[in-house]
Amino acid sequence: MTPAPAPALPRVRTAPVVRGAAQWRADEAAHEARADSLTRGHRERSSRQESHPVEDFLFTYYSYKPSVLRRWHPGEGVELADAAATARAGWRWYVPGAAADDVTVDGAGYRAERSLLVEGIGRILRATAGRAAGFGCFGLHEWAMLYRQREHRHPVPLRLGQEATDEVVETHELRCTHFDAFRFFTEDAVPLNRDVPTRERQPELEQPGCLHAGMDLYKWSVKLGPLVPGDLLLDAFELARDIRVIDMRASPYDLSGWGYEAITVETPDGKAAYVRAQRGFAERAQHIRARLLGVIAG
Repeated sequence: MTPAPAPALPRVRTAPVVRGAAQWRADEAAHEARADSLTRGHRERSSRQESHPVEDFLFTYYSYKPSVLRRWHPGEGVELADAAATARAGWRWYVPGAAADDVTVDGAGYRAERSLLVEGIGRILRATAGRAAGFGCFGLHEWAMLYRQREHRHPVPLRLGQEATDEVVETHELRCTHFDAFRFFTEDAVPLNRDVPTRERQPELEQPGCLHAGMDLYKWSVKLGPLVPGDLLLDAFELARDIRVIDMRASPYDLSGWGYEAITVETPDGKAAYVRAQRGFAERAQHIRARLLGVIAG
C-alpha cells in the first residue's frame, strides 16, 4: 500500500497560544530528558574517543551536535508566559510576546531572513509527499558505494567479500533516486544507476519510499530552526535513527560483531524483509513530512 500523500494546505492563522510558566518549563524539561536519552550513547563514546559505525552516523554525516537536539522550542504561534527573564529571551529568533514578560518565536523574522531556505525545503517536501513511493531499490546504494573499491568508508569487513559484493551490484538494477546517496557511488557504479540524481533534480526525483529521504526529515527539521516544535524535531531524529539501523543491516558490511543481524537483500527473503521495513518507514515519514509542511505553511 502506497502511503497517502501528506497534506500541504496552509493553516488558518489564529491568536497565539499562551503556555503557562509551569507547563512550558515541564515541557522543556521533558524534551531535554528525551533528547539526553537519545544522545547518551554517542556522548559517552565521544568522551572515550570511541566510535560506532551505525549509531554515530547521524552526528557525523549531518554534523549536528547533541545540544541542537536538546534545545526545546515551542514552535511558532506560542507565547511562553514569564519567560522574559530567562536566557531564552536572549536567544536569536525570540521576541517579546503580546503580554508583559512573555516571549515568542519570531516566525516572521525568521521567514523573512531565510525565505529561500524555507521555500526550498517546502518545495522538496511537497514534491516528495505527492509522489508515489518506490520500493524497488533494496538498499543497494550502500553496495554501489563499494563497487570495485578496495578501500571502504567504514572499517568493517564485508559480509560476502569484495568479489561477491561486486557481483550483487552487477546482477541488479540500481535505482537510487537520492542525490546524497548517489554522490558516494564509486566511479564504476555511477553508469549502472537507472537515473542520474543531481542536487538541482532533487525536487523532481525525491520519493517517499526512499530511506534517505526519510532520514533527511531530521535535517530539514534542524534547518527550520525555532519554527519546529521540539517533539517534532525529536520524532524526526528517532525516525532517522531507526532508518539508519535498517540501512546498515541491509548493507554489505558484516555488523554481527556489533549485534546487528544482516538483511540479506541479495536473496528474495532479504528483499521482502527490506521492503516491509521500507513501507513502515515511508508511513512514518509521511506523517512527519505533513507536520513539517504545516510548519512551513505557518
